[in-house]
Amino acid sequence: MRVELMDTTLRDGEQTQGVAYTPLEKLHIAGLLLKDLGVNRIEVASARVSEGEFNAVKKIIDWAKENGYHENIEILGFVDGDISLNWIKDAGGKVMNLLTKGSYKHVTKQLRKTPEEHVNDIKNVVAKANDTGIDVNVYLEDWSNGMIDSEDYVFFMLDSLKDENIKRFMLPDTLGILNPDQTYELIKKMTESYPGLQFDFHAHNDYDLAVANAFEAVKAGAKGLHVTVNGLGERAGNAPLSSVVAVIHDHLGYETTINEEKINKVSRIVETFSGIRVPVNKPVIGENVFTQTSGVHADGDNKDNLYFNRLMPERFGRKRVYALGKLSGKANIEKNLEELGLNLSPESLKKVTKKVIELGDKKETVTTEDLPFIISDVLRNGTNDKKVTVKNYSLSISSSMKPVANVHLEIDSEEYMETAFGDGQYNAFMNAIWKIYNTLGKEHPLLKNYRVSIPPGGRTDALVETRITWEYKGKQLVTKGLDADQTVAAIKATERMLNLMENVY
Repeated sequence: MRVELMDTTLRDGEQTQGVAYTPLEKLHIAGLLLKDLGVNRIEVASARVSEGEFNAVKKIIDWAKENGYHENIEILGFVDGDISLNWIKDAGGKVMNLLTKGSYKHVTKQLRKTPEEHVNDIKNVVAKANDTGIDVNVYLEDWSNGMIDSEDYVFFMLDSLKDENIKRFMLPDTLGILNPDQTYELIKKMTESYPGLQFDFHAHNDYDLAVANAFEAVKAGAKGLHVTVNGLGERAGNAPLSSVVAVIHDHLGYETTINEEKINKVSRIVETFSGIRVPVNKPVIGENVFTQTSGVHADGDNKDNLYFNRLMPERFGRKRVYALGKLSGKANIEKNLEELGLNLSPESLKKVTKKVIELGDKKETVTTEDLPFIISDVLRNGTNDKKVTVKNYSLSISSSMKPVANVHLEIDSEEYMETAFGDGQYNAFMNAIWKIYNTLGKEHPLLKNYRVSIPPGGRTDALVETRITWEYKGKQLVTKGLDADQTVAAIKATERMLNLMENVY
């Protein structure tokens, strides 16, 4: 069986507090979802919202027409005669997801209409859509409460609309109230009562049950599920695409059209555009979920992959990491040394392991890229083996003028100086560094992520840890610097990266 996935990151996901995409960001995400990730349909906006939303939708639809995805683009519309329809038509849309009322309370209290009046209004919109050449799916908003409190009303709606030209009936747990048992029971009532209709289930995560409820909905016969990248959405969010896909593939054995290897890439881009960080322990996409911390686990993996499960990181475009810290054993160190292509004698390995544990006890974070420096410190009695040293620098920032950096760099005992402007002090510093490297014909890495950690408490003199993720020769590397000044901490992290390039790679 194949489950159809409709992604609503660009509509329901944008209802996350503080999230607002630009038209170009929406276009980029739409292309990734359909072309790279392989979702079946995407819901990109609500009709009548704003001129900016209209322009974004038009850009997406123009792209979709050129790339064969025109009918995969869906827009939320309302029971408002032909107002939403005209908006969608003018934007070039072909599919409207019509928002109707799925509970008696909503139709009588919010719309202040009778069920019969609401059905007539819906039929009027569907007829106009058919005349306009726009396909219609129907949302039954608050369906979960409707089934619990007013089941007769829900069946009245289905009986009244089942013979209309409606492609899908979409069943939202709008307030995230259902548990898995209820989801199965209620979806089963729908699929058994109306076997000729196609039902989608739309989960919300208020009780952290969205993925479990999606699982049960499919078991009960739902043909489609609604998801968002990173679980974005109002309140506690929607069912996260990454977890839903893993559960469908591994626990139900059903198929989807999703390219699992692209999940992490799309997650990172949506994280960047939305500004909403993915929790480090979020299944499949969290930074730490493929990290083994315990030395016992690393030892078991060395011997026979004893701590692996079906969620192999390579499936999702990721790799397994063995953390370094106070829980590290020699197996963790060995795994990280393998990554760097380094070998140590048993005695040297013992010394380095001891040092890593000491650092972990001080609550210092230790990365794979720190290992060469730790090895140098431990095995060479602290002698400085740096091939690259930032000897000196000055950074200047003035109102209405671009920041400027003067940098004095030593590489293999040769000294170089350069000056450069930038969009910020660190950018100016890096521009000066790359001027030197370009003159020498040296490669330089691509900065992929820049993260600053400041201890709570609000002190202006607090130490700042800057962690920078780089990409160099196909590898992701992380270096860090610690200082009371954020820019200085970033410069320390950069110096470490320059030495990694010289000493390890």
